[in-house]
Amino acid sequence: MFSEAARKEASDIHFIVGFPPMLRVSGVLMPVEGAPPLTPDSAKELLYTTFSPEQRELYETNREVDFSLATSVGRFRVNIYMQKGTIAGAFRLVPQKIKTIEELGLPDICHEFVKLRQGLILVTGPTGHGKSTSLAAMINLINQSKGTHIVTIEDPIEYVYPPGVSIVSQREMHGDTHSWNIALRSVLREDPDVVLIGEMRDFETIQAAITIAETGHLVFATLHTNSAAQTIDRVVDVFPENQQMQIRLQLSNVLEGVLSLRLIPALGGGRIPATEILTATPAVRTLVREGKTHQIDNIIQTSAEFGMMTLESSLATSVKTGKIGMDIAQSFALRPEELGRLLKREG
Repeated sequence: MFSEAARKEASDIHFIVGFPPMLRVSGVLMPVEGAPPLTPDSAKELLYTTFSPEQRELYETNREVDFSLATSVGRFRVNIYMQKGTIAGAFRLVPQKIKTIEELGLPDICHEFVKLRQGLILVTGPTGHGKSTSLAAMINLINQSKGTHIVTIEDPIEYVYPPGVSIVSQREMHGDTHSWNIALRSVLREDPDVVLIGEMRDFETIQAAITIAETGHLVFATLHTNSAAQTIDRVVDVFPENQQMQIRLQLSNVLEGVLSLRLIPALGGGRIPATEILTATPAVRTLVREGKTHQIDNIIQTSAEFGMMTLESSLATSVKTGKIGMDIAQSFALRPEELGRLLKREG
């Protein structure tokens, strides 16, 4: 099953009772050819073989568990969960080789992000749209080019970084630490230069990320948001109202950039990235500090010289170069009228 996923370059495998094992290829789900639908017994027998004793105990206690699994074809990020009283699993294939920024088709500004000595870089977008892969490309560039201590806190560990100029400490939830809060509190005592936070998921992790960046470290983290402006609002809105003014001030000081990602089905097969980029110019810092995030989109549209780009501009470029279709671009655009205007102007 795992080798079939690798052969077809699938991003995910799904195991759900009543369905055959399903592969996600270029964003589309399809059954494994010739595989019968899973029964409750066959699903349990199959998925229980992936557990360690500790992971089995966590699953049976919590009805869900995250972990990583090393196989002959690569690593998988795994979530085993219960649905309708039966076991189910989602396996995300993590390629063995970490691709470069150029191989992924990411914007050049990513090279500037990795040169920073301190600050906060946020990589955002929906699940399955390349956040972890893009972060790994940037972290590995630091690993291969600068003598630093990189600490990652992940749930679970996805990419394993090869030997480089840096040293890399990778900490996995449950296996290496008992909680996000404990790991984030102790990270400053581990002499890091660069900290990767797998996901800023709540008040505590967001607050810790800002604090770590404030103390002179370079912090990379992910958020599930749709745009750069929405990312700022999401960070601020998790805090109680009486703390939001202080958080806007702190965020305006530490934020260096937001990279918002979408993976778009390409005309030639596969998927290519479309990106929205926000960089922390003085004008952007002022808007963040004053809570005027509704004006950020206008800043992005008029600040290409600072490396900024709207999602619609990225989509329009891919349409004009024949990489994606107009209908697909329209379906992914946050502001379809802006996409139409760009295509008409460039046409």
